[in-house]
Amino acid sequence: MRITGGSFRGRRIATGEGPGYRPATGKVREALFSMLAARGLVFADLRVLDVFAGSGSLGIECLSRGAVFCRFIEKSRAAAGLIRENLRELGVGRKRFAVSAEDAGKALAGSCREPFGLVFVDPPYGQGLLAPTLARLRAGGWLAQGGLLVAEVEAGLEFDAQSVAPGLELLADRDYGQTRILVWRREQ
Repeated sequence: MRITGGSFRGRRIATGEGPGYRPATGKVREALFSMLAARGLVFADLRVLDVFAGSGSLGIECLSRGAVFCRFIEKSRAAAGLIRENLRELGVGRKRFAVSAEDAGKALAGSCREPFGLVFVDPPYGQGLLAPTLARLRAGGWLAQGGLLVAEVEAGLEFDAQSVAPGLELLADRDYGQTRILVWRREQ
């Protein structure tokens, strides 16, 4: 998979394989980052949280575009190791990232001391993890005021995008093939 923008643009990152493993395609990532830019997101000084990180492609795209820090949460130890290896290959300094090989529910159970300006949530399809993850993010103060939250879920997933995320304003809800992208902003 190739990085689509920023200082690592065109560089390849390795991705894993297996059931439920579905890295965001270049087309979906380009569309997503266009949506973020259209909503005024500036990557300089941005802290990013990539939950259910998988290959880490979304967080790596942010680091490539100038984000100062990204925390990756990925339950699979193999996938978390691959994220670390990709970051090492790209030459990303150790102070710019943290990779946690742990369950997202446990990782988000506590309070966040320094909220993130951008949070990605890409739960495994068909496991009903979106709503509880959003609730933990909200309860723990993980998303900064005015910050953006992006969810990547299966197209056709039935839920009320407004009520699943109280305190967040829905900015976008788009389908790209089998993928549905939702973008919310935390109200000030």
